[in-house]
Amino acid sequence: MAKTQRTSQGKAQASGKSRTGRKARIKKAPPPAVASSQDLLRHYRDMLLIRRFEEKAGQLYGMGLIGGFCHLYIGQEAVVVGLAEAKQEGDSFITTYRDHGHMLASGMAPRGVMAELTGRRGGYAKGKGGSMHMFSREKNFFGGHGIVGASVPLGTGLAFAEQYRGSENVALTFFGDGAANQGQVYEALNMAALWKLPVLYVIENNQYAMGTAVSRASAQTELSLRGDSFGIPGMQVDGMDVLAVKAAGEEALAYCRTGKGPLVMEVMTYRYRGHSMSDPAKYRTREEVQKVRQERDPIDHARDLLLAAGEVSEADLKEIDREVKGVVSDAAEFAQQSPEPEPDELHRDVLIAV
Repeated sequence: MAKTQRTSQGKAQASGKSRTGRKARIKKAPPPAVASSQDLLRHYRDMLLIRRFEEKAGQLYGMGLIGGFCHLYIGQEAVVVGLAEAKQEGDSFITTYRDHGHMLASGMAPRGVMAELTGRRGGYAKGKGGSMHMFSREKNFFGGHGIVGASVPLGTGLAFAEQYRGSENVALTFFGDGAANQGQVYEALNMAALWKLPVLYVIENNQYAMGTAVSRASAQTELSLRGDSFGIPGMQVDGMDVLAVKAAGEEALAYCRTGKGPLVMEVMTYRYRGHSMSDPAKYRTREEVQKVRQERDPIDHARDLLLAAGEVSEADLKEIDREVKGVVSDAAEFAQQSPEPEPDELHRDVLIAV
């Protein structure tokens, strides 16, 4: 009997149906966006800035200048850059502890982000938040959050606020494949569907929740189906192609913005480093990582498109890399020169209920 149940379940998943037998509400992702060389060059630079920034953060962590946890975004740059290009002014970002890329894509200054990573007064949280807990109200970036899955109910609350105010803004709420199994995620999905809240749930499926592959932790591995029982449509997108993410993001945000309610977007991506700086990533082979780097790297893909168009040369791209490295070096120098918080700073900006 158990074998029959497993076989039926597999057939249902393969046919795109949920376990209840209903046809899944899947929106087919649109083809990659058509971009001018100028636009693609901007996407390329933004992804490269995140890559170089994260590489420098890894170096500073190894030197002991960054304490606590540090989760790098290397490999996933196309996800947040594509969605940052698709969103409109007024839309908000909220994400997990793998958040440096989201900050930079939101327009937060590399100096302020790096200073916060090193616990300095020049950081966005005055040196008290570190890697996982900084925000910018000016840029509508509502955090990094250290609790797995916490961004989902909080992002749903942001969407409720936008609906309550009568705006057309959407809350882009990011979380990972591991967080997709958290109970609070489904409470939030239910509420968002019930009230048709303007929230885009972005599942950054980088294949591993800490050290556990999706196939070992999720009975339903097509995470775009996670909202199906609530009537929330899903969409699966190639997260290693910035133009594919941008096109899908524009379509998804238009859906959420027009009062139709939430949408779940599963973005298929990959992280090159371990879960955090303390993770040796022995749960996957070096060959697996190298294969993705060689065949699917999002920055190399954008680079190839630029060179194929013939409007940008190798020298032009090297100059962009030089300029980006200069920005990152400046951020690291600023961070190290910024003073540490005074002891009494510990008691500031703290709300105490009496």
